Amino acid sequence: MLAMSDINYIKHLRNNKGLSISEIQRTMGIYWRTAKKYADEDQLPKQKSFKKKGMMYEEKWGVIVSDWLFED
Repeated sequence: MLAMSDINYIKHLRNNKGLSISEIQRTMGIYWRTAKKYADEDQLPKQKSFKKKGMMYEEKWGVIVSDWLFED
């Protein structure tokens, strides 16, 4: 999966520079379908959020431990 900065760059190349899908594909080194998908579609992919699981986070100890590690 591409990073948001790559997707924005593909859109920039298509909309502002006027590059074709094939030119974007060669420039970025990605598949043609990927270049087409991100260059011409209006929707951006949604960021996946992961919920941390386990005893440390279910019992709120994960936040405390993270704070301790950050302070050190």
